[in-house]
Amino acid sequence: MAAEHGTLTDPTSSTFSFIDEDHTLANSVRFTLNQDPRVSFCGYSIPHPADAKVNIRVQTTGDPAREVMQDACQDLMLICQHVRSTFDKAVADFKMSQPMETMKIE
Repeated sequence: MAAEHGTLTDPTSSTFSFIDEDHTLANSVRFTLNQDPRVSFCGYSIPHPADAKVNIRVQTTGDPAREVMQDACQDLMLICQHVRSTFDKAVADFKMSQPMETMKIE
């Protein structure tokens, strides 16, 4: 679950809170956002180690921060799908290259 904390007067700056997340998602989103030329600043913080919550701050050069965050999440999803399909193909190729007698099929 995510929540946006911003102002109505400046849509180019917002902080997004992600509940039940940690450094894994936050650093991935931060990396993806920093690849976008529309982003002038992006960083994240975890308010307290006992809280499963991450705050990601986004400041853009003019586009609404919400749109830029949505685009970054879409891009990250595509990256993950590509990594997954590449990994699955490599596993399938490895299994096909092994002789049948060395494979343990259960």
